Amino acid sequence: MDLKLRGRSALITGASKGIGRAIATVLADEGCNLVLVSRTAADLDVVKEKLRGTKVSVVTHALDVSSTASIDKLAAEHSGIDILINNAGAIPAGRLNEIDDKRWRQAWDLKVFGYINMTRAFYAAMKAHGGGVIINILGVAGERLESNYIAGSVGNAGLMAFTKSMGAASPTDNIRVVGINPGPVATERLETIMQKRAQDRLGDASRFREMYSPLPFGRAGKPEEIANMAAFLASDLSAYTSGTVITIDAGAASKGNAI
Repeated sequence: MDLKLRGRSALITGASKGIGRAIATVLADEGCNLVLVSRTAADLDVVKEKLRGTKVSVVTHALDVSSTASIDKLAAEHSGIDILINNAGAIPAGRLNEIDDKRWRQAWDLKVFGYINMTRAFYAAMKAHGGGVIINILGVAGERLESNYIAGSVGNAGLMAFTKSMGAASPTDNIRVVGINPGPVATERLETIMQKRAQDRLGDASRFREMYSPLPFGRAGKPEEIANMAAFLASDLSAYTSGTVITIDAGAASKGNAI
């Protein structure tokens, strides 16, 4: 499907792996020029090389968006961005007594405050040039609260509220703010989380694949399945969508299929 995104520009954080990399690939196929942000230059170079044949502009920045200085740099250099995808973040699994203050704050500085500060900076730029779309990649743990993923559940729930609050007001400025709550998605990060759960529940981290058995279709989602939704939401085919969070988990949360 032609989403009529050709020639638009998109900035994606956490773009070097998993969902972020998949979104970059889908948007490049749709003709979007890309600004890709991640903390590791070598990983970004790999993604840029894979996108070489798409004939779109690809600019990379090895920056940590938990830093206000990094966000200011991005906003100054790319003030004309049409689409912002907030995706960077790796909140650790664990219960309250397993995550100390320093680790909790570091995780939230990247994902929670990173999303908020990126939105603040780019919302202002979008408003100045007539509009845009902001898509926050969140997580289903924000609606299916889990004590063994306490920092992530609380952080994602907060970002859900942030997305809905911003998206309810943003049409006044011709800006749409939406979110996606992916369920379990087959990424390196999910494997790490499942290893932790397998260790907690089964006493053996190597049995992590058994953690997927309760899921619909017997599998985790694919990064491309999230990326395709992000591209649709970014397009004018979804022009009346703002202030909402879309869950993509094959109904697992509704059925209580926690893993």
